[in-house]
Amino acid sequence: MVGVIGGGQLARMLQAPAVALGVQLSVLAESPDASAALVIPSAPVGDHTDTEAVCRFAQACDVITFDHEHVPADVLDALQLAGVDMHPSPAALVLAQDKLAMRRRLTEMEIPGPRWAAAHTLSDIDNFAALVGFPLIAKTPRGGYDGKGVRVVRRSEDLSDWLVAAERDRHTGGGPLRDGILLEELVPFDHELAVLVARSPSGQAAAWPVVETVQTDGICTDVIAPAPDLSPELAAAATHAALRIAGELGVTGVLAVEMFRVGDHPAYPSGFLVNELAMRPHNSGHWSIDGAVTSQFEQHLRAVLDLPLGDPRPVAPWTVMANVLGGDYPQVYPAYRHVMARDPGAKVHMYGKGVRPGRKIGHVTVSGADLTDVRERARHAADYLQGVITE
Repeated sequence: MVGVIGGGQLARMLQAPAVALGVQLSVLAESPDASAALVIPSAPVGDHTDTEAVCRFAQACDVITFDHEHVPADVLDALQLAGVDMHPSPAALVLAQDKLAMRRRLTEMEIPGPRWAAAHTLSDIDNFAALVGFPLIAKTPRGGYDGKGVRVVRRSEDLSDWLVAAERDRHTGGGPLRDGILLEELVPFDHELAVLVARSPSGQAAAWPVVETVQTDGICTDVIAPAPDLSPELAAAATHAALRIAGELGVTGVLAVEMFRVGDHPAYPSGFLVNELAMRPHNSGHWSIDGAVTSQFEQHLRAVLDLPLGDPRPVAPWTVMANVLGGDYPQVYPAYRHVMARDPGAKVHMYGKGVRPGRKIGHVTVSGADLTDVRERARHAADYLQGVITE
């Protein structure tokens, strides 16, 4: 049995390939109506911060993996002490949990990334700004996602409240700012990219095509596979970097490496900079459910069970995934009739989540030979489902 800590949409989407492979899933869900609990029969309720509940859950599983990166270190330590087989391991997972730790490790590896610093005082911020200039980017090292925990800073005083919180967290030994604030230069990028790879415990690895992600207000709205107008040389270099990260960090399962494409900027000769890491199936890889020979979810199961990995190649020249975000219409299902009748080739995936403005509640995938057509069809379907358009 594969146990998944967290009952979110990623755990939910593991169920279909698990059924096909004859693998039993169990999820430790935060509530009986969590996204994964609605489709996976074995879904005991428990909190991922509750050491006793997590360890009790793990005892019934052959291997443990994660729906998200927010399981506390003391819980992971308890699982490791109990001899639980975890993928990824706590040693790797910490680099997805802690952005400062990630920056230090990637810098040691000489992986291209933005210039960065840790800040504890106003002087630290001013010193970094003297090097890279304002505006700059500030991040909480822990707990941020979908644009949360990220600020554009135009003067050091913009972070006065975070500095107060950082001092408090340092004294208590807890909180997202206990090791300070992560500062990064504001990168003049052309596009955002994502490279998804999978790696098994025995060391086999596979990579999907590099994709372009389109962000709106810090939330991914569209993914284009493969990334348009990306030279084979740059795609190969970005993929090599992601595979190297997976190998040297000992990542097992799916790894998403989010990058900035910086073109011919003289300050960035690599052509790309690594922005974030996610050690799990990732929103930028949802296109692979319908658009690749082996989806990221099937591949993740194969990897954590140390089975031979599947073929990651795309099944069409272009696949576009458009996220469906919650809007002003709480009932999305009545919109199915229009979307399905207008475009029988569109694949609709809904996550069983309550509708809230800006929340990812599903996605639509369209594949084909004409990128302009595929992109328009995917975006129309997503916009209709979320009520942006009504005809």
